[in-house]
Amino acid sequence: MTDQLRLPRPIKALDEESLERLVLDLGYDKYRSRQLVRWLYQKGAASYSEMSDIPDALLASLAESAPLHTPKIIRTETSASDLSRKYLLALHDGTTIESVGIPDGRRLTVCISTQVGCPLGCTFCSTGQGGFVRNLSVGEIVDQINVVAHDFARRVTNVVLMGQGEPFLNYNNCMAALRFINAPFGIGIGARHITVSTVGLLEGIRQFTEEPAQYTLAVSLHSAIQVTRDQLMPGVRSHTLVDLRTVLCEYTTRTERRVSLEYALLASENDSDSQLAALIAYCSGLRCHVNLMTCNPGPRRAKDEPGSRRVALFKNELQRAGIPSTIRTSRGTDINAACGQLSQSHRSGG
Repeated sequence: MTDQLRLPRPIKALDEESLERLVLDLGYDKYRSRQLVRWLYQKGAASYSEMSDIPDALLASLAESAPLHTPKIIRTETSASDLSRKYLLALHDGTTIESVGIPDGRRLTVCISTQVGCPLGCTFCSTGQGGFVRNLSVGEIVDQINVVAHDFARRVTNVVLMGQGEPFLNYNNCMAALRFINAPFGIGIGARHITVSTVGLLEGIRQFTEEPAQYTLAVSLHSAIQVTRDQLMPGVRSHTLVDLRTVLCEYTTRTERRVSLEYALLASENDSDSQLAALIAYCSGLRCHVNLMTCNPGPRRAKDEPGSRRVALFKNELQRAGIPSTIRTSRGTDINAACGQLSQSHRSGG
C-alpha cells in the first residue's frame, strides 16, 4: 500500500454505503452510520465534538481516519430586487464555489454547484468560460444546503443542481449527495422538490433513468438547430439533437415523468422564427415542459437578451402548438447570482 492510499479520507467524501463500511471496520454497529449522517447533514455539525450521542472512542477514531471539513463563507451578497443571496464558499483545499439561496414566500430554494468550475465552455455561461478545477465531493454538494438554511434561519424546501458544473460529469457523487438530501435521516427534502440540470449528456440521462427516486430532470437545450447548439454549447457537439431526443423519449416512457427543457433566448442567435419553428418541431410528441428565459448578463458576456415581446411570442407559439411552457424570471441578476452568472470569483469591496 502506498503512502497516498494511507492518507485519511474526509468523512464527507463517503457515500452511505462507504460510511456504513467505515463504521463496521472500526468495530461498531451499522446504525452508528445513520447517527453520523444526522449529525453531518441534518444537524450540520462542524466538528466531531458536537456529536453527543456517539461513543467517544468512535469519534476519536473518526477524527484520525476521516477528517471532518465544512465550507467557510467568504462573502455573502443580497439582491436588492428579490432578496436572493449568493455565497462564495471556501472549501478545505482552498478552492471556491458559489451557491444561491432563493426565497419565495414559504419556499426557500437552493441552487447548488456540483463542480469547481465547468469543462463544457458554453458561450453564454460565466462558469463555463472560467474553466474546470475538480469535482465536488458528496458532502461538499450537500453542505451548500445547510449553509443557506443556517443563514436564512429557515428550512430549505427545494434544491436545484443548476449552479457551477455539470452534474452528470460528477454522477456518482451527485446521486450519493441527493440520497442524503432526500433521506429522512438526512435533510429530508422530497425527491419531487429536487431538480437535476444537465447539458444533455446521453449516458448520464440513461443512468438517471434508472434512478428509483422521482427527481426532476432538466435539460439545457437552447437551440433545436444543431449548428446553433454546437456554437452555443461546444462541449456537447458529439451529442446530437437526434440522439438527445431519442434518449429523452426513453426517459419519459420509462419514468412516466416529463422533462424540463431550458431555453435561454439570445438576441440574433437563437430567437429567430426559424429557431422557434425548430423548437416546436423538436418538442412535438415529446413529454416535456419548456422553460423560457432571457440570457443573463455577466462579467464575461454583455447583455444581449431579446425584448420581452419576443420571449412572449415564443411562449405563445409553443402553447398554441400544445407544448407547455413558462417564462422563468431570473432571480439575483443584480448580484450575478442567476443562471449562467456564477463564476466563483473574488471581487473587491463589500
